Amino acid sequence: MKYLGSKNRIAKDILPIILKDRFDGQYFVEPFVGGANTIDKVKGNRIGADKSVYMIALHKELQNGWTPPKNITKEEYTHLKDNKELYKDCEVGYYGTQLVFGSVWFGSYRRDNTGKREYDIEAYNNVMKQQPNLIGVKFICCDYKDLYIPPNSIIYCDPPYKGARPYIGENKIVHTDFWQWCRDKDNEGHTVFISEYNAPADFACVWQKEIVASGNGITDKKLRATEKLFVFRGEEKRKEKKIESPTLFNELN
Repeated sequence: MKYLGSKNRIAKDILPIILKDRFDGQYFVEPFVGGANTIDKVKGNRIGADKSVYMIALHKELQNGWTPPKNITKEEYTHLKDNKELYKDCEVGYYGTQLVFGSVWFGSYRRDNTGKREYDIEAYNNVMKQQPNLIGVKFICCDYKDLYIPPNSIIYCDPPYKGARPYIGENKIVHTDFWQWCRDKDNEGHTVFISEYNAPADFACVWQKEIVASGNGITDKKLRATEKLFVFRGEEKRKEKKIESPTLFNELN
């Protein structure tokens, strides 16, 4: 599913690190689930939370078998954009992220003036392909601070990056509060991983990779950034944690 800041391209790199020591029955929790492009590649007990009412509604309706429209004109898109209250939350979430350039919340309607690509059908196909992988995820709409997390969970955070535009409207976070929350969760016994470009000095980078991205759908202007995965107090602190069950298993599809 198209989503600003999606980790779909690097999920295959970071999930083996995140799930390496996962034990049988351990929860995998994403407090910023967004387009669910990481959690859909994990099995077992999963919780995906997000502050966006529209994205959580979209995921839940897809779980329940909802099928988005395949052909959507610019006029239909504009009508929903200007009259959100007339539509279901799942429809607002779909139109606002899947039919726009760069997945910018209700940005410019994405279309190919040359007639070579049908972006509305591509969006439909992508979402329908993902739909079966969402079955079994417990989706919750709440702020990350209010999310109940089962004991000894693996928490993967992909928050709005510092300095980046809000993903959905005004869905912002205070980054100093977020990093302290990560410290607190680690001290409670959870294993916490964070995707960001930079982190406070008491967090260690356990993986990084330079990626090429296009800015807001502009394919002729390539941007490079180094994605990083952080843990609190480094890899050694993570290894020192006592795990109740020694049973390990591979959770990747």
